[in-house]
Amino acid sequence: MKQILNRLINHENISTEEAKQVLVNISKGDYNQSQIAAFLTVYLMRSITVEELQGFREALLELCIPVNVSDYNTIDLCGTGGDGKNTFNISTLASFITAGAGVNVTKHGNYGVSSVSGSSNVMAFFGIKFSQDEAFLKTCLDKANICVLHAPLFHPAMKHVAPIRRELGVKTFFNMLGPMVNPAFPKNQLVGVFNLELLRLYSYLYQKTDKNYCIVHAIDGYDEVSLTGNTKVVKNNGETILTPSHFNSEALKPTDVYGGNSIESSAKIFNDILSGKGTEAQNKVVCANAALAISTVKNTSIADSYLMAQESLKSGRAKASFNTLIQLSQ
Repeated sequence: MKQILNRLINHENISTEEAKQVLVNISKGDYNQSQIAAFLTVYLMRSITVEELQGFREALLELCIPVNVSDYNTIDLCGTGGDGKNTFNISTLASFITAGAGVNVTKHGNYGVSSVSGSSNVMAFFGIKFSQDEAFLKTCLDKANICVLHAPLFHPAMKHVAPIRRELGVKTFFNMLGPMVNPAFPKNQLVGVFNLELLRLYSYLYQKTDKNYCIVHAIDGYDEVSLTGNTKVVKNNGETILTPSHFNSEALKPTDVYGGNSIESSAKIFNDILSGKGTEAQNKVVCANAALAISTVKNTSIADSYLMAQESLKSGRAKASFNTLIQLSQ
């Protein structure tokens, strides 16, 4: 590790194979906490290369506990986090709206590290069970069109890193990796990233996979479609800019998408939106993100997909999907 750290501090890059080996060694407990913290911190000071990100991704996918739900043609809706915007749980809400629209979702998530309330925080608050039991996850997909994959259960290799990430409390390259290492290996992916450089890295890596993907970055810094401005979107067949008008919306204010300052207040916003008590702005944002997910799987237009998302929310089907998941967790 000392040699790798010296090279990184001197602004040298490491190869895909070396990056992969470092994570394998971390998983085996070969390094102490100070070495791991130093390794994470280096990447806060310098950019990560495509080769390094690819090595980290390959290591985590090889080390994960896989889930075989390939018969379900699922999508994962996941942001990298780390955008510092403290929005409410947009991608998690959009996941239930997508499920309510009849699209199967394998939602990969974790507790918040750089935000108040991550996907897993809000799910746990409502009593949704985290499980790695494949039969249970398939039951969830059969009955609710969605299952929750709580990252620590499927990535035991990361147990040495988790406490250090929590103590650092800032985004690390593991934020970049989260959406890339879903243990269900979904065929479809909607992923939000926190800057344009990461958008480029992601699109380069995803081009090498057989995934049906949609990568988004709001130009004003959000890792999702925020409707506070324009959003850059990269898909298998090219890239485009989406404006709020694509979703029949004016540009929203940042305060419109702000989350709670505690897990309890975040959960209240979450429940209000699913129960039809969300503000017009909140409803538009979650439906816009769900629309991109629906469009990615069904190959429908943005306009048609947005209508499907609105219908899923207004009809209560999104809430029914959520309630079913809670019931199955009892």
